[in-house]
Amino acid sequence: MTTGQDRAAQPETDPQDEEKLPTVAEQMADQLGGWRGLVESSIPVVVFVLANIIGELRPAVIASVAVAVLIAVVRLAQRRPIRHAVNGLFGVGVGAAIAWRTGDERDFYLPGILYGIGYGVALLISAAIRQPLVGWIWSVLVAKGRSEWRSDPKLVRTFTQLTVLWGVVWLAKVGVQAGLYLAHQDTALGVARLALGYPPYALLLLITVWTVRRVTREAPPTPLPSA
Repeated sequence: MTTGQDRAAQPETDPQDEEKLPTVAEQMADQLGGWRGLVESSIPVVVFVLANIIGELRPAVIASVAVAVLIAVVRLAQRRPIRHAVNGLFGVGVGAAIAWRTGDERDFYLPGILYGIGYGVALLISAAIRQPLVGWIWSVLVAKGRSEWRSDPKLVRTFTQLTVLWGVVWLAKVGVQAGLYLAHQDTALGVARLALGYPPYALLLLITVWTVRRVTREAPPTPLPSA
């Protein structure tokens, strides 16, 4: 009989699952919002830094918030996804409100620093308790809610290592910004916010996607039933 041969001839992976898995470029573009998303999310911070160097705090706050609102409105009018614009607007708005209230321009960056510390600590804790956040985020954003990786020790180990990497990098870049904040280096803090924003994030995304896809491809095929 040829039943065993037919089974052996079947692909080791489900073609439907392969179809559903976005390419590396698609995953990167979705998370970063493309080049337009990168630029638009950085513009309000650039405006604040430049306006604060040229003038005073309040005009800089008003200008950065106005630009963020304008970007969100333009995206909405063009019927484009506004997720990144809304996130940017929220981040700029909270920082601007605190800086406006305290009268200290460095407080514009305080919410981002606190958020970064919390995110980095949460990543490391999740890795320590074997519930790596990177794995769960992968399940939501890439695997359509599936979490089969929890039953694969190799993938659990991979996601745990990636989560530790994300946590360490996140705390390192936030540590630089926190040091500049405490040293009252306002202009340098603004530059660091831009330089340590998307570049490390994009690199971590690339490493994560490449690593998970490589480990998934190297996974041994499921043994065939002996009957």
